[in-house]
Amino acid sequence: MRIGMPLGYAGGFSEVADEVGELERVGVDIVFVPEAYSFDAVSQLGFLAARTERIQLASGILQIFTRTPTLTAMTAAGLDYVSGGRFVLGIGASGPQVIEGFHGVPYDAPLGRTREIVDICHQVWRREKVEHDGRHYRIPLPAEEGTGLGKPLKLINHPVRDRIPILIAALGPKNVEMTAEIAEGWQPIFFYPEKAESVWGEPLAKGRAKRDPALGDLDVCVGPPLAIGDDTDELLELPRLQLALYIGGMGARGKNFYYSLAERYGFADDAARIQEHYLAGRKDEAAKAVPDELVRQTSLIGTEDFVRGRVKAYADAGVTTLAVHPLAGDASGRNAQIEALRSLLP
Repeated sequence: MRIGMPLGYAGGFSEVADEVGELERVGVDIVFVPEAYSFDAVSQLGFLAARTERIQLASGILQIFTRTPTLTAMTAAGLDYVSGGRFVLGIGASGPQVIEGFHGVPYDAPLGRTREIVDICHQVWRREKVEHDGRHYRIPLPAEEGTGLGKPLKLINHPVRDRIPILIAALGPKNVEMTAEIAEGWQPIFFYPEKAESVWGEPLAKGRAKRDPALGDLDVCVGPPLAIGDDTDELLELPRLQLALYIGGMGARGKNFYYSLAERYGFADDAARIQEHYLAGRKDEAAKAVPDELVRQTSLIGTEDFVRGRVKAYADAGVTTLAVHPLAGDASGRNAQIEALRSLLP
Protein backbone atom coordinates (compact mmCIF):
# COMPACT_ATOMS: atom_id res chain seq x y z
CA MET A 1 0.00 0.00 0.00
CA ARG A 2 1.35 3.40 -1.03
CA ILE A 3 1.14 6.60 1.00
CA GLY A 4 0.15 9.86 -0.65
CA MET A 5 -0.85 13.30 0.54
CA PRO A 6 -2.88 16.14 -0.99
CA LEU A 7 -1.42 19.62 -0.77
CA GLY A 8 -3.32 22.68 0.38
CA TYR A 9 -5.31 25.03 -1.85
CA ALA A 10 -3.39 28.11 -0.83
CA GLY A 11 0.09 29.10 0.23
CA GLY A 12 3.45 29.91 -1.25
CA PHE A 13 4.95 27.52 -3.80
CA SER A 14 8.41 27.63 -2.22
CA GLU A 15 7.12 26.69 1.24
CA VAL A 16 5.05 23.85 -0.21
CA ALA A 17 8.02 22.60 -2.23
CA ASP A 18 10.18 22.55 0.88
CA GLU A 19 7.57 20.44 2.64
CA VAL A 20 7.20 18.08 -0.31
CA GLY A 21 10.96 17.57 -0.23
CA GLU A 22 10.61 16.43 3.38
CA LEU A 23 7.65 14.22 2.48
CA GLU A 24 9.81 12.63 -0.17
CA ARG A 25 12.45 11.98 2.47
CA VAL A 26 10.03 10.28 4.90
CA GLY A 27 8.73 7.97 2.19
CA VAL A 28 5.60 9.55 0.73
CA ASP A 29 5.05 8.02 -2.69
CA ILE A 30 2.79 10.60 -4.34
CA VAL A 31 1.41 14.08 -3.71
CA PHE A 32 -1.73 15.60 -5.20
CA VAL A 33 -2.04 19.24 -6.22
CA PRO A 34 -5.69 20.38 -6.17
CA GLU A 35 -7.34 22.87 -8.46
CA ALA A 36 -10.61 24.33 -7.25
CA TYR A 37 -10.79 28.11 -7.62
CA SER A 38 -7.35 28.89 -6.23
CA PHE A 39 -4.06 29.07 -8.16
CA ASP A 40 -4.02 26.67 -11.06
CA ALA A 41 -2.54 23.25 -10.32
CA VAL A 42 -0.21 23.19 -13.32
CA SER A 43 2.01 26.06 -12.14
CA GLN A 44 2.62 24.38 -8.81
CA LEU A 45 3.14 20.94 -10.36
CA GLY A 46 5.83 22.32 -12.65
CA PHE A 47 7.50 24.07 -9.73
CA LEU A 48 7.46 20.85 -7.70
CA ALA A 49 8.87 18.87 -10.61
CA ALA A 50 11.97 21.06 -10.51
CA ARG A 51 12.35 20.75 -6.73
CA THR A 52 11.88 16.97 -6.29
CA GLU A 53 13.51 13.83 -7.62
CA ARG A 54 11.54 10.68 -6.81
CA ILE A 55 8.05 11.43 -5.59
CA GLN A 56 5.15 11.10 -8.03
CA LEU A 57 3.21 14.28 -8.78
CA ALA A 58 -0.51 14.15 -9.51
CA SER A 59 -3.15 16.68 -10.39
CA GLY A 60 -5.87 16.26 -7.85
CA ILE A 61 -7.92 17.09 -9.93
CA LEU A 62 -7.92 18.94 -13.25
CA GLN A 63 -11.57 19.68 -13.97
CA ILE A 64 -12.73 18.22 -17.28
CA PHE A 65 -14.79 21.29 -18.26
CA THR A 66 -12.07 23.92 -17.94
CA ARG A 67 -9.63 22.79 -20.65
CA THR A 68 -10.03 21.34 -24.11
CA PRO A 69 -9.17 17.61 -24.24
CA THR A 70 -6.06 18.26 -26.33
CA LEU A 71 -4.85 20.96 -23.92
CA THR A 72 -5.32 18.51 -21.04
CA ALA A 73 -3.21 15.99 -22.96
CA MET A 74 -0.55 18.57 -23.85
CA THR A 75 -0.37 19.75 -20.24
CA ALA A 76 0.01 16.19 -18.95
CA ALA A 77 2.74 15.47 -21.50
CA GLY A 78 4.58 18.64 -20.50
CA LEU A 79 4.38 17.88 -16.78
CA ASP A 80 5.48 14.31 -17.41
CA TYR A 81 8.46 15.67 -19.36
CA VAL A 82 9.63 18.19 -16.76
CA SER A 83 9.22 15.62 -13.97
CA GLY A 84 11.07 12.84 -15.80
CA GLY A 85 8.02 10.60 -16.10
CA ARG A 86 6.60 11.12 -12.60
CA PHE A 87 3.26 12.73 -13.45
CA VAL A 88 -0.19 11.22 -12.89
CA LEU A 89 -3.12 12.91 -14.61
CA GLY A 90 -5.94 13.18 -12.10
CA ILE A 91 -9.18 14.37 -13.68
CA GLY A 92 -12.74 14.77 -12.52
CA ALA A 93 -15.97 16.59 -13.13
CA SER A 94 -15.96 18.75 -9.98
CA GLY A 95 -19.49 20.12 -9.52
CA PRO A 96 -21.90 22.74 -10.84
CA GLN A 97 -20.99 25.25 -8.13
CA VAL A 98 -17.39 25.56 -9.32
CA ILE A 99 -17.88 24.86 -13.04
CA GLU A 100 -20.87 27.14 -13.57
CA GLY A 101 -20.34 29.52 -10.66
CA PHE A 102 -16.64 30.26 -11.18
CA HIS A 103 -15.87 29.24 -14.76
CA GLY A 104 -19.21 30.09 -16.33
CA VAL A 105 -19.31 26.83 -18.29
CA PRO A 106 -22.38 24.57 -18.43
CA TYR A 107 -22.05 21.45 -16.29
CA ASP A 108 -23.32 18.81 -18.68
CA ALA A 109 -22.61 15.18 -19.61
CA PRO A 110 -19.63 14.60 -17.28
CA LEU A 111 -19.61 10.85 -17.95
CA GLY A 112 -19.54 11.09 -21.73
CA ARG A 113 -17.04 13.92 -21.71
CA THR A 114 -14.65 12.01 -19.46
CA ARG A 115 -14.60 8.97 -21.72
CA GLU A 116 -13.93 11.10 -24.79
CA ILE A 117 -11.19 13.08 -23.05
CA VAL A 118 -9.36 9.89 -22.07
CA ASP A 119 -9.52 8.64 -25.67
CA ILE A 120 -8.20 11.93 -27.04
CA CYS A 121 -5.37 12.04 -24.46
CA HIS A 122 -4.20 8.61 -25.57
CA GLN A 123 -4.13 9.73 -29.21
CA VAL A 124 -2.09 12.80 -28.34
CA TRP A 125 0.44 10.87 -26.23
CA ARG A 126 0.90 8.28 -29.00
CA ARG A 127 1.62 11.19 -31.37
CA GLU A 128 -1.18 10.20 -33.67
CA LYS A 129 -2.99 12.74 -35.79
CA VAL A 130 -5.92 13.54 -33.54
CA GLU A 131 -9.23 12.63 -35.10
CA HIS A 132 -12.28 12.33 -32.91
CA ASP A 133 -15.93 12.45 -33.87
CA GLY A 134 -17.72 12.21 -30.57
CA ARG A 135 -20.91 13.49 -29.09
CA HIS A 136 -19.17 16.19 -27.07
CA TYR A 137 -15.89 16.84 -28.91
CA ARG A 138 -15.18 16.90 -32.64
CA ILE A 139 -11.56 17.17 -33.79
CA PRO A 140 -10.88 18.64 -36.28
CA LEU A 141 -13.91 20.88 -36.20
CA PRO A 142 -16.13 20.07 -39.22
CA ALA A 143 -16.14 22.60 -42.04
CA GLU A 144 -19.79 23.45 -41.46
CA GLU A 145 -18.97 24.49 -37.87
CA GLY A 146 -15.80 26.43 -38.57
CA THR A 147 -13.70 27.92 -41.36
CA GLY A 148 -13.08 24.61 -43.09
CA LEU A 149 -9.33 25.09 -42.69
CA GLY A 150 -8.81 22.75 -39.75
CA LYS A 151 -6.89 19.54 -40.37
CA PRO A 152 -5.71 16.69 -38.12
CA LEU A 153 -2.49 17.46 -36.26
CA LYS A 154 -0.22 15.48 -33.98
CA LEU A 155 1.83 16.59 -30.98
CA ILE A 156 5.10 18.17 -32.08
CA ASN A 157 7.11 16.93 -29.09
CA HIS A 158 7.91 13.33 -28.23
CA PRO A 159 6.36 12.57 -24.81
CA VAL A 160 8.37 10.73 -22.18
CA ARG A 161 5.60 8.11 -22.09
CA ASP A 162 2.92 7.26 -24.62
CA ARG A 163 0.55 6.34 -21.79
CA ILE A 164 0.55 8.63 -18.79
CA PRO A 165 -1.42 7.15 -15.86
CA ILE A 166 -4.92 8.59 -15.52
CA LEU A 167 -6.70 8.78 -12.18
CA ILE A 168 -10.42 9.61 -12.24
CA ALA A 169 -12.37 11.01 -9.29
CA ALA A 170 -15.72 9.21 -9.44
CA LEU A 171 -18.65 8.50 -7.13
CA GLY A 172 -21.73 7.47 -9.11
CA PRO A 173 -22.16 3.84 -10.24
CA LYS A 174 -21.89 4.58 -13.99
CA ASN A 175 -18.88 6.82 -13.51
CA VAL A 176 -17.15 4.25 -11.30
CA GLU A 177 -17.85 1.50 -13.84
CA MET A 178 -16.32 3.62 -16.60
CA THR A 179 -13.31 4.46 -14.43
CA ALA A 180 -12.63 0.77 -13.70
CA GLU A 181 -12.77 0.15 -17.44
CA ILE A 182 -10.57 2.91 -18.86
CA ALA A 183 -8.35 4.43 -16.13
CA GLU A 184 -5.26 3.40 -14.23
CA GLY A 185 -6.66 4.75 -10.98
CA TRP A 186 -9.90 5.55 -9.17
CA GLN A 187 -10.26 8.24 -6.51
CA PRO A 188 -13.47 8.16 -4.45
CA ILE A 189 -14.17 10.49 -1.54
CA PHE A 190 -15.44 9.60 1.95
CA PHE A 191 -14.53 5.94 1.42
CA TYR A 192 -16.16 3.63 3.99
CA PRO A 193 -14.30 0.31 3.61
CA GLU A 194 -16.92 -1.98 5.10
CA LYS A 195 -19.64 -0.55 2.85
CA ALA A 196 -17.56 -0.24 -0.32
CA GLU A 197 -18.58 -3.61 -1.74
CA SER A 198 -22.30 -2.95 -1.37
CA VAL A 199 -22.02 0.54 -2.86
CA TRP A 200 -19.40 0.08 -5.57
CA GLY A 201 -18.79 -3.65 -5.92
CA GLU A 202 -21.09 -4.20 -8.90
CA PRO A 203 -19.95 -1.20 -11.00
CA LEU A 204 -16.30 -1.99 -10.27
CA ALA A 205 -16.81 -5.59 -11.37
CA LYS A 206 -18.58 -4.52 -14.57
CA GLY A 207 -15.83 -2.06 -15.42
CA ARG A 208 -13.02 -4.49 -14.69
CA ALA A 209 -14.68 -7.08 -16.93
CA LYS A 210 -14.16 -4.68 -19.87
CA ARG A 211 -10.74 -3.47 -18.76
CA ASP A 212 -7.73 -3.67 -21.07
CA PRO A 213 -5.16 -5.92 -19.31
CA ALA A 214 -2.45 -3.48 -20.41
CA LEU A 215 -3.80 -1.02 -17.85
CA GLY A 216 -2.76 -3.30 -14.98
CA ASP A 217 -4.62 -3.45 -11.70
CA LEU A 218 -6.82 -0.51 -10.72
CA ASP A 219 -5.12 1.81 -8.23
CA VAL A 220 -7.78 2.60 -5.61
CA CYS A 221 -6.73 5.90 -4.03
CA VAL A 222 -8.63 7.19 -0.98
CA GLY A 223 -8.01 10.23 1.19
CA PRO A 224 -8.93 9.83 4.85
CA PRO A 225 -7.90 12.39 7.48
CA LEU A 226 -5.05 11.11 9.67
CA ALA A 227 -4.24 11.64 13.34
CA ILE A 228 -2.57 8.87 15.33
CA GLY A 229 -2.46 9.31 19.11
CA ASP A 230 -4.09 8.60 22.43
CA ASP A 231 -5.96 11.90 22.66
CA THR A 232 -7.35 12.62 19.21
CA ASP A 233 -11.13 12.60 19.68
CA GLU A 234 -11.41 16.37 19.40
CA LEU A 235 -9.87 16.17 15.92
CA LEU A 236 -12.90 14.20 14.73
CA GLU A 237 -14.72 17.52 14.53
CA LEU A 238 -12.70 18.49 11.45
CA PRO A 239 -13.93 15.62 9.23
CA ARG A 240 -17.38 16.06 10.76
CA LEU A 241 -17.47 19.66 9.51
CA GLN A 242 -16.25 18.59 6.08
CA LEU A 243 -18.90 15.88 5.82
CA ALA A 244 -21.56 18.41 6.79
CA LEU A 245 -20.34 20.84 4.13
CA TYR A 246 -20.30 18.26 1.35
CA ILE A 247 -23.48 16.36 2.24
CA GLY A 248 -25.38 19.51 3.15
CA GLY A 249 -24.05 22.25 0.95
CA MET A 250 -22.20 20.99 -2.12
CA GLY A 251 -25.18 21.02 -4.43
CA ALA A 252 -28.88 21.77 -4.46
CA ARG A 253 -31.57 19.34 -3.37
CA GLY A 254 -31.58 16.37 -5.71
CA LYS A 255 -28.24 17.39 -7.26
CA ASN A 256 -25.72 16.59 -4.56
CA PHE A 257 -23.39 13.65 -5.26
CA TYR A 258 -22.21 13.45 -1.65
CA TYR A 259 -25.74 13.40 -0.31
CA SER A 260 -26.45 10.47 -2.63
CA LEU A 261 -23.34 8.68 -1.39
CA ALA A 262 -24.47 9.06 2.23
CA GLU A 263 -27.83 7.58 1.20
CA ARG A 264 -26.14 4.61 -0.44
CA TYR A 265 -24.10 4.09 2.73
CA GLY A 266 -27.38 3.73 4.62
CA PHE A 267 -27.59 7.21 6.17
CA ALA A 268 -30.57 8.55 4.22
CA ASP A 269 -32.38 10.06 7.22
CA ASP A 270 -29.18 11.59 8.55
CA ALA A 271 -28.36 13.05 5.13
CA ALA A 272 -31.79 14.65 4.95
CA ARG A 273 -31.30 16.28 8.36
CA ILE A 274 -27.81 17.48 7.48
CA GLN A 275 -29.00 19.05 4.23
CA GLU A 276 -32.05 20.62 5.84
CA HIS A 277 -29.93 22.32 8.49
CA TYR A 278 -27.14 23.33 6.12
CA LEU A 279 -29.32 24.89 3.44
CA ALA A 280 -31.18 26.82 6.15
CA GLY A 281 -27.89 28.29 7.34
CA ARG A 282 -27.68 26.18 10.52
CA LYS A 283 -24.19 24.86 9.86
CA ASP A 284 -23.47 23.91 13.46
CA GLU A 285 -26.65 21.86 13.60
CA ALA A 286 -25.74 20.24 10.30
CA ALA A 287 -22.40 19.13 11.75
CA LYS A 288 -24.08 17.72 14.85
CA ALA A 289 -26.35 15.66 12.60
CA VAL A 290 -23.43 13.83 10.98
CA PRO A 291 -23.40 10.30 12.43
CA ASP A 292 -20.39 9.40 14.56
CA GLU A 293 -20.12 6.12 12.67
CA LEU A 294 -19.66 7.89 9.35
CA VAL A 295 -17.04 10.23 10.80
CA ARG A 296 -14.98 7.50 12.46
CA GLN A 297 -15.17 4.85 9.76
CA THR A 298 -14.08 7.19 6.97
CA SER A 299 -11.11 8.47 8.99
CA LEU A 300 -7.76 7.33 10.36
CA ILE A 301 -8.11 9.18 13.65
CA GLY A 302 -7.42 7.35 16.89
CA THR A 303 -4.93 5.19 18.71
CA GLU A 304 -2.31 3.09 16.97
CA ASP A 305 -4.43 -0.02 17.42
CA PHE A 306 -7.51 1.71 16.00
CA VAL A 307 -5.66 3.08 12.98
CA ARG A 308 -3.94 -0.26 12.38
CA GLY A 309 -7.36 -1.89 12.24
CA ARG A 310 -8.69 0.76 9.86
CA VAL A 311 -5.67 0.37 7.59
CA LYS A 312 -6.41 -3.35 7.40
CA ALA A 313 -10.04 -2.58 6.59
CA TYR A 314 -8.94 -0.31 3.75
CA ALA A 315 -6.57 -2.96 2.44
CA ASP A 316 -9.27 -5.63 2.62
CA ALA A 317 -11.55 -3.33 0.62
CA GLY A 318 -8.98 -3.11 -2.18
CA VAL A 319 -7.37 0.24 -1.39
CA THR A 320 -3.85 0.54 -2.80
CA THR A 321 -3.03 4.19 -2.04
CA LEU A 322 -3.80 6.10 1.17
CA ALA A 323 -3.64 9.79 0.22
CA VAL A 324 -4.01 10.96 3.80
CA HIS A 325 -4.72 14.40 5.25
CA PRO A 326 -2.50 14.62 8.37
CA LEU A 327 -4.23 16.78 10.97
CA ALA A 328 -1.23 18.65 12.29
CA GLY A 329 -0.44 22.32 12.60
CA ASP A 330 2.91 22.35 10.84
CA ALA A 331 5.12 20.42 8.43
CA SER A 332 7.05 18.61 11.16
CA GLY A 333 3.80 17.41 12.70
CA ARG A 334 2.55 16.18 9.32
CA ASN A 335 5.84 14.37 8.70
CA ALA A 336 5.58 12.69 12.11
CA GLN A 337 2.06 11.49 11.31
CA ILE A 338 3.21 10.10 7.96
CA GLU A 339 6.09 8.24 9.63
CA ALA A 340 3.70 6.84 12.27
CA LEU A 341 1.35 5.64 9.54
CA ARG A 342 4.21 4.05 7.61
CA SER A 343 5.05 1.94 10.67
CA LEU A 344 1.48 0.58 10.76
CA LEU A 345 1.23 -0.52 7.14
CA PRO A 346 1.10 -4.26 6.47
